[in-house]
Amino acid sequence: MANKYDTNPLDPDFPQKAGHSQQTGTLQDQEVETQVFNGAPTMEEPTRRYDNPNFAQYSSPYSEPPPGAMYQTTKLTEAEKPTNRKIVGLPENVLMILSYTPFSIGLVAGILELLFVPRSEARVRFHAAQGLALHLAILLIYIILGGISKITDFGKLGTGIFGLATTVILIVAMVRVWKGKAVHFESLDGLTNWLSDKVKIPEK
Repeated sequence: MANKYDTNPLDPDFPQKAGHSQQTGTLQDQEVETQVFNGAPTMEEPTRRYDNPNFAQYSSPYSEPPPGAMYQTTKLTEAEKPTNRKIVGLPENVLMILSYTPFSIGLVAGILELLFVPRSEARVRFHAAQGLALHLAILLIYIILGGISKITDFGKLGTGIFGLATTVILIVAMVRVWKGKAVHFESLDGLTNWLSDKVKIPEK
C-alpha cells in the first residue's frame, strides 16, 4: 500500500500526495539598496622614500684617511716621483729602482734595503720587498726550467726566452718607478707583505 512517502518530489502534485495542504509561496522581491561600507582605513604607512644613492662616492679617487686612522697596505694607489733626498746614504730614487735591477744585483739590493731602510720609508721598503719577491719568483722558475733542460732540449730554449722576458720586465719596472708611475705585481702581494715585515735588523 502506498503511503505519503512513496511520491516523486519532482511531481507537480507532490505536496498533495505527501499530505501537505500548504501551497508553495514565492517571496516578493523587495527593493533594498545595497549598503556601501566605508573604505577600510589604511593601516600601512606610506612607503618611505630614500634619497637617491650617491654612487659617485664609490668611484671617487682615493683620499687620505683621517688623522689617527690605522691601516696597512702594500699597494701604492698614487705613485709619486721619487726625490733625491738621502736615505741611508743613497738618494731615494736610486734606492727605489735598485731592487728591480736585472740578474742578482736586484736580489742583493732588495735584501740590503729591507735590512737597513727604516720602516718610516714606506715607499722604498715597498719597492725593495716587491723587487725581492719578483727576483725570488724568477729564481724559482729558473730552477724548474733548469731541471727540464736536463731532460729535453726544449728546456734550454724555454730558459732563454724566459730570461729575456724577465729582463725586459725588470727594466720596464725600473723606468716606471724612476718616472713616478705605479708598479704593482698583485700576484706577489703575499710574499711582498711577508718580506717587508720579516726582513729587518733585529731590534736590540
